Amino acid sequence: MVLRLAKDLAENNKDACVLVVCSEIIVVTFRGPDETHFDNLVGQVLFGDAAFAIIIGVDPILGLEKPLFELVSTAQTILPNSNGSIEGHLCEVGLTFPLYRDVPELVSKNIEKSLVEAFKRLEISD
Repeated sequence: MVLRLAKDLAENNKDACVLVVCSEIIVVTFRGPDETHFDNLVGQVLFGDAAFAIIIGVDPILGLEKPLFELVSTAQTILPNSNGSIEGHLCEVGLTFPLYRDVPELVSKNIEKSLVEAFKRLEISD
């Protein structure tokens, strides 16, 4: 969502450059492996710490700026029947991640449709 917003801001404000900084700090949820709560360990792996920064701009200054990528399109999708599939619960032991056991199947059943929709906007069908 943040890339879509940054792209819109840059495209609609002449000479604008947008700095996007994202950080995910999940280390506060870390605790030793517990065989009775294996899903928490999986949640820690899926939502591990990460950070990135990117500058989004339009019409680069030739000879001065050297863009590496072109952001053509952005989108996000909420999968049908996915409510409650991945949750974070704040408990006395900290933040836990109970995961719905069919998450891989949920993703695999919907990935083709999401890719078709994304590429359709770019007129790519192969």
